[in-house]
Amino acid sequence: MNAPEEFCREVLPEVSRTFALNIPVLPEPLDLDVTVAYLLCRIADTLEDEADGETVASDELLPEFARLVELPAGWQAQVKGFAERAVQLLRPEAPPAEVKLVRESPTVLAAFASLSPTARPHVVRCVRTMTEGMSDVMKTVGTEGGPQGLADLEATRTYCYYVAGTVGEMLTGLFMDFSRDAAARASELEPRASAFGRALQLTNILRDIREDLERGSCWLPRTHMAAHGLTAQTLLLPENRQRAVALLDELVDVAQQEADTALEYTLALPRDVPGMRLFCLWPLFFAVVTLSELRGNAQVFEPAPVKIGRDLVQRIMLMTSERVGSDDALRALYAECVRGGGQERTVA
Repeated sequence: MNAPEEFCREVLPEVSRTFALNIPVLPEPLDLDVTVAYLLCRIADTLEDEADGETVASDELLPEFARLVELPAGWQAQVKGFAERAVQLLRPEAPPAEVKLVRESPTVLAAFASLSPTARPHVVRCVRTMTEGMSDVMKTVGTEGGPQGLADLEATRTYCYYVAGTVGEMLTGLFMDFSRDAAARASELEPRASAFGRALQLTNILRDIREDLERGSCWLPRTHMAAHGLTAQTLLLPENRQRAVALLDELVDVAQQEADTALEYTLALPRDVPGMRLFCLWPLFFAVVTLSELRGNAQVFEPAPVKIGRDLVQRIMLMTSERVGSDDALRALYAECVRGGGQERTVA
């Protein structure tokens, strides 16, 4: 491995436990393509989440980063200055691993420059769409007096598309370039690609409602909150638990529909590249089990986060690995996971 590639492989577990699990099952050189692509997307995500001021991110950092990913003439010198400036503009509370990743933007871009010319356009297109979308959303989110949420469900779905649906589209391009069998299934994969990313992102949003609000963000639709007599400012109040859980369950249903489409996307991937299937199956099944744990669960609005345990993660990895070549067996396991956490809970 060259030094930039080695850095990318080593930093991956520091910024994503899930992708550190599933990227290594991809065949070479697809695993490196996806590693570098993910890190570039994670840098963009960090600039959105951790920049000290929304206009700094939307007007300066995100557009400049997207331009540098296109590897313009002289990008090596330009990205060094960008990285130094970007680190200075991150919040003091930004996670150290993400600060490190932004600081090492030149190293990640050097690894990106070494990827095959066929892989790079998929990543450039993804980062461009993602950063433009993030910037647009940040300009429409009102935060005066605290986080407000997004206008409606379509706005929430659009946000999920920008930050994760674009990644699903990028992965599909990389998969189809790598595998002729995947390319032959383009008509099945491409229409479902963004749903794969949206399902994972919406699950994360619902799991992290309280954490996001405490950080000053809310990605929930204001129309759905209003229908339950709630706002972003009143959502966490103990006296509103029952209404908050009803809202949560409505949005879990939306995320579940996206996950159902994501399953069909995954099953359209070729059986003769099991690593490609497992790469998608693991985060999808983690998300589905998480959704079943979120349903009816007032704990979402308490300080302690709702998470699935390490033992369950390992069981999911084992069971999907055993069934990776059988669509029927995977569908049955998926249905079992959807039902798994649906026990009734008492709402405080």
